[in-house]
Amino acid sequence: MRRLEIGGWIVVGVVLCALSIPWFLWGNATTIAGIPLWLWWHIGWMLLASVVFWYFAQTAWGIGIEPESEGDSSERPDRPQNEYAGGDTR
Repeated sequence: MRRLEIGGWIVVGVVLCALSIPWFLWGNATTIAGIPLWLWWHIGWMLLASVVFWYFAQTAWGIGIEPESEGDSSERPDRPQNEYAGGDTR
């Protein structure tokens, strides 16, 4: 299930990046309310990307980066928990 979730977020990220530039609107001179259509696309896409990022941050932040906490056999009991913690701990 975790791999499926990671794969899904990777697909979402690639699609968001690929369609962030409205290449299919190049050469289109249509304007709406005095603003070119490609600029409306950009505004709408950034709003969509913001919502997707908010949802990602609320539900899946850290997947693929944070180690599994349950059943992870790579943890050594003799090692302190924050040995590799960054920041001001050293």
